[in-house]
Amino acid sequence: MREMTLYINKKKVTVPEGTTIMEAAAQADIEIPALCWLKDINEDGACLICQVEAIGKKDLIISCKTKVEEGMEVTTNSPRVIAARKNTLRLLLSGHEKKCLSCVRSGYCELQKLCEKYGIEDDTYYEEGERQKYELDISASHMVRDNNKCILCRRCVAVCKNVQGIGVIGTNSRGCDSYIGSAFDLGLGQTSCVSCGQCIAVCPTGALYEKDATEAVFRALADSTKVVIAQTAPAVRAALGECFGLPAGTDTEGKMVAALRELGFDKVFDTDLGADLTIMEEANEFLERMKSGKNLPLITSCSPGWVTFCEYYFPEMLDNLSTCKSPHEMLGAMIKTYYGQKNTISPEDIVVVSIMPCTAKKVEIGREGMDASGVQDVDYVLTTRELSRMIKKRDINFLRLENAEFDDPLGISTGAGVIFGASGGVMEAALRTAVESLQGEELSAVEFHQVRGMEGIKEAELDVSGQKIRVAAVSGLANARKILEAVADGSADYHFIEIMGCPGGCINGGGQPQVPAAVRNFTDYRKLRAQVLYQLDEDRPLRKSHDNPMIQKLYQDFIGEPGGSTAHKLLHTKYRKRELY
Repeated sequence: MREMTLYINKKKVTVPEGTTIMEAAAQADIEIPALCWLKDINEDGACLICQVEAIGKKDLIISCKTKVEEGMEVTTNSPRVIAARKNTLRLLLSGHEKKCLSCVRSGYCELQKLCEKYGIEDDTYYEEGERQKYELDISASHMVRDNNKCILCRRCVAVCKNVQGIGVIGTNSRGCDSYIGSAFDLGLGQTSCVSCGQCIAVCPTGALYEKDATEAVFRALADSTKVVIAQTAPAVRAALGECFGLPAGTDTEGKMVAALRELGFDKVFDTDLGADLTIMEEANEFLERMKSGKNLPLITSCSPGWVTFCEYYFPEMLDNLSTCKSPHEMLGAMIKTYYGQKNTISPEDIVVVSIMPCTAKKVEIGREGMDASGVQDVDYVLTTRELSRMIKKRDINFLRLENAEFDDPLGISTGAGVIFGASGGVMEAALRTAVESLQGEELSAVEFHQVRGMEGIKEAELDVSGQKIRVAAVSGLANARKILEAVADGSADYHFIEIMGCPGGCINGGGQPQVPAAVRNFTDYRKLRAQVLYQLDEDRPLRKSHDNPMIQKLYQDFIGEPGGSTAHKLLHTKYRKRELY
């Protein structure tokens, strides 16, 4: 490909032809601000904040859309550019509700940071009564939409349509009356939204945020009649540190456990044990289906956003879904049955709080059948962001905490459990158990690198004792749609498919720390988070779910056989077709 040489702020840069000025600047470590642009997702240049000046060009040019030219001389910070950016920011603020002190995004808001950078604090274009005022949309179980803080960047619209393939939101009305909403002005909870939270993850302001459960959890912690137990998903430990200034890819498992103890939780268990439990059931389910040849391919059911997507958009595939509950629901069931019985605690007196990277888990806990003990398996779900806010509210110095370990007996897990948080991890964990069972001998190497990585669709064919097993690991719901359509029309043939609702898996869940566009567009933060999990896996003394001694004890003393009647009562669920809106 032809190379192009240009100068950005007098710095020589050589890039392939077709590169945008924004991308070329990033290659030269020159940051150009952006409020709407997301690489390969939202590239319409609507916000105008990324304008730059080029010699020979009369008007300022939009750097996220304009391709480089040979010999081009670009300035990203000239007085004219700075004046234009200030003007744009003032215009955005004229329609923005400026309740920054109480906003959930304060300190992490991309608009706020730009206003701080350029010294914007006045209301030049604002006149009382001219700004549109909107009612909060609280109709969804997992999130709130506050259009009073929306800047119409359309990132949420783009990620819902282009990445997740759903498109339940868009721009309504025209001109100054434009706002983001759903068709026919339905509340988000009345649409076919799957609660993945990717719209929250990309929003640059506080216009979208999860429904907060922190105050309810604080009340539970203060109730001396309750035993309050936390469990933490694998992906949380790979990202929580970012909320406290640590770089992406920092393992904070020990500090996370210590912080939860400081908050007052009676016990801190590991959802990784729930993941090991899931593998025992799911691997057994896979082997049974391979023997019978029925309802193949088996498709994983750990991601509640994906499960809801299947119920809405591919109900004909519901029989292919594994009937396994997700790991935190399995562990919630075990806490309120096994652990409660062992410690003579009534399930009504146990409060289970799941710390998750996922907003869809907030909806999942209310699904039918998630009540193995007669009461809800999990009482509250907190996102990674909510946990960070609780830690800060209680003045806990996270960075100075000494590492702590999970509590026995439900804190023992394997490397197979921890890799659940990355795309391909559920598949790899299941294969470690299923392949060893099929071979009838111990695996010489437990890694299945074929299903690792951040690609949206990964395929592999495994030769297991002469038997060919075709698998696929998929993340992002638009990719799930592609795979399921290929299965339906016969152009793809698999035995086992892992599907995660969020691109890259749970490490990129809708409840994880927000990543600004400047990082999101040019750094593979998902890979950095995933590396934490794979390193933890490598460091674990046990790396296969069936080798977990606590798993063996649970089956021996309480559950019985994988796939048995007790297992189905406690650990499995059902699905239903949902009507599209």
